[in-house]
Amino acid sequence: MGEHNHQKKIASINDISGFGRCSITVSMPIVSYMKIQMCPVPTAIFSNHTAYPNYYCDDYTDRLPEYIDNWRKLDLNFQGIMSGYLGSEKQIEIVKDFIRNFATPETIVVVDPVMGDNGKTYIKFSQDHCERMKTLAESADILTPNITEACILTGKKYKEEGWSAKELKEMAMILNDLGPDKVVITGIRQGSYIANYVSVRGVEPKVFRTQKINRSYSGTGDIFASIIAADAVNGVDFYKSVRKASVFIKRCIKKSIEMDIPKEDGVCFEELLHTLKIN
Repeated sequence: MGEHNHQKKIASINDISGFGRCSITVSMPIVSYMKIQMCPVPTAIFSNHTAYPNYYCDDYTDRLPEYIDNWRKLDLNFQGIMSGYLGSEKQIEIVKDFIRNFATPETIVVVDPVMGDNGKTYIKFSQDHCERMKTLAESADILTPNITEACILTGKKYKEEGWSAKELKEMAMILNDLGPDKVVITGIRQGSYIANYVSVRGVEPKVFRTQKINRSYSGTGDIFASIIAADAVNGVDFYKSVRKASVFIKRCIKKSIEMDIPKEDGVCFEELLHTLKIN
């Protein structure tokens, strides 16, 4: 049934937030704009994400096997598979199974190992959950942890600033050794800059810096991973892609501040989507 496979496709395994720009809610328009069909695998449906004081959540864990099995019956092929927030160890295993069943040697697997931020693991995630996430990272071609998540995956002690080149290189090498050929550690504070540390197996690491803006927004990691995944499927150079994603997010943050967007609402990327280069 190959008639469904004439266009590039990325399967995104993540939650859907009706309000508050994060997860599939930002991935779908960005990947679609970059001329790739986005196929969502919803792990949960949120009225709005959990940074708000109240929210509704419908967990989809038990429905995922049948949902995914119907894709198997359609004989769908994916040039990319990306995963984001996974709310349980069972969901992590479902993603690993999805990769085993749908990834071909040409499929690019991007894992955003969402577990924490600002030096803290998210409340509902246990040590076992974090260890299980490490096994998912082993399946990735590209891994996009923030500095907190990189520390969790490598067992390193978190610090807000003061990371040396040697420390970052050691951490990145541990992450590469888990399996992914390409790793980018995001959100590293370096004085008046925010740095992304890029490690490609067998190549000397590079650091990309942008001027720090003293305001953070929900969902920027999802935007970053979406651009990285779409660019990878489109054959864009990895270093070029990291720089593109970093600059785009900075512009979105500045525009969101200008428009007085609350931080939990996420950045107003819609205002600037037309500036995102496709290749």
